[in-house]
Amino acid sequence: MAKPKVATTSLCGCFGCHMSLLDIDERILELVQLIDFDRSPINDIKSIEGPVDIGLIEGGCCNEENVKVLQDFRKHCKILISVGDCAINGGIPAMRNMVPLEECYEEAFLNGPTVVNPSGKVPDDEEIPLLLDQVYPCHEVVKVDYHLPGCPPSADTLWEALTALLTDRPVELSYELVKYD
Repeated sequence: MAKPKVATTSLCGCFGCHMSLLDIDERILELVQLIDFDRSPINDIKSIEGPVDIGLIEGGCCNEENVKVLQDFRKHCKILISVGDCAINGGIPAMRNMVPLEECYEEAFLNGPTVVNPSGKVPDDEEIPLLLDQVYPCHEVVKVDYHLPGCPPSADTLWEALTALLTDRPVELSYELVKYD
C-alpha cells in the first residue's frame, strides 16, 4: 500500500513555517516512514506531481502569481492546511493593506530613502507578477481545511497535526501548542 503524500509550498511569507517543519529534528525520520513528500524543499521538488493527501501552505497572497499557485495547489490536495499567521491572516506582509497600492509603489520604487532610480519609472515588466490590491489570507482565495497559528507554529504543533491526520486521529492541539504568551 502506498504511503500518504504530503506537499508544501510558500507564498508571500518568510519561509519560517518550513523551517519549523525542519525543526522536528530526528522525528523527520519517523515522518518519512509514514509519508512520501511530493513538492517540498525537503526533497527539492519544485512542482506538485499529482494528488496529495495533505498540503501545507505558508504565506498569504500578495500578487497574481501567489493566487495561481494557491489555486493549483488546492486542486491537488485532499486536505489543505494554512500554516502560520501569513497564511491565516496575511501576517506582516498585510501591513501594506493600510496604505494605498499607489503609495506602496511610490515608496518602493521612486521616493524611498534608499531608492536609486534615475529613470523615475515604476518597473512594469510582464515577468513581474502584478500586486493585488491587498494581501489576502489563503482561506479568502480557496477552501482551507485546517489552520495552524503561529509565527511560525512550533515544530511540535506541526508534528502533532500531521501525525494526527496521518493516523486518523482528530486534530486536537493542546493549549501549550497554540499559545503565544
